[in-house]
Amino acid sequence: MKALGLVEISGLVPAINALDGMLKTADVEFVTWEKKLGGRLVTIIVTGTVSAVSEAVNYAVDMKNIKLVAHAVIPSPHSELNKLINTSTNKYDYL
Repeated sequence: MKALGLVEISGLVPAINALDGMLKTADVEFVTWEKKLGGRLVTIIVTGTVSAVSEAVNYAVDMKNIKLVAHAVIPSPHSELNKLINTSTNKYDYL
């Protein structure tokens, strides 16, 4: 698996805005998202090379108009993480 980037943002609209910028800024691929608390907390997951994922996550971190809750770049994710990601991805079969 390629590197994973996770960004947790307060609010659905700011999260979509951040994802748009992340995808335009770096050569990353959108994997899935998780909405909690009725969309008040949104986690975005992207994948790509370590440098591309880092660039995308840094873009979201540097955004001024969002409330960033947490972020992470996982350079070499353990294969067991696939279970978690696949469970999330399967919830949204339209993606």
